[in-house]
Order: sequence, then structure tokens, then C-alpha cells
Amino acid sequence: MSEHKVSKPNIVCTKCGIQLAMGKVTLSYMGSNFPVELYKCSGCGMVYIPEDLAQGKIKQVETALEDK
Repeated sequence: MSEHKVSKPNIVCTKCGIQLAMGKVTLSYMGSNFPVELYKCSGCGMVYIPEDLAQGKIKQVETALEDK
């Protein structure tokens, strides 16, 4: 049985030059707030949202909220 290690991505803030770390952030859309864990800059607070998350789950939430 082989063990798979998930490597931490090396994502650096283009504004501050600081490596992003996982942290709690709140996403807001149409008056609704969603607490999530995403990579963010400890300097400026910029949050990295991966494309698969933006095109997947976030897109589904946007559609559901807009259809209300």
C-alpha cells in the first residue's frame, strides 16, 4: 500500500511577496456569508480562489441564490 502525500502549493502574493497560508475567510454574495478555509496572504489579506472552486461549488451557490 503506497502513501500519497498532498503537497502544499507554493502560492505567493503578487502584491506582498508573501507565501499564502490556509486561513478562515468569509465569502459574501447577495447578502449571504459563507465561512470557508482558503489560501490567503497574511500581509494584505488577499484570498486565492482556485479555478476549480470558482467554476464548481461557488458557481452552484451563485446560481442557487440568483434563482431565489
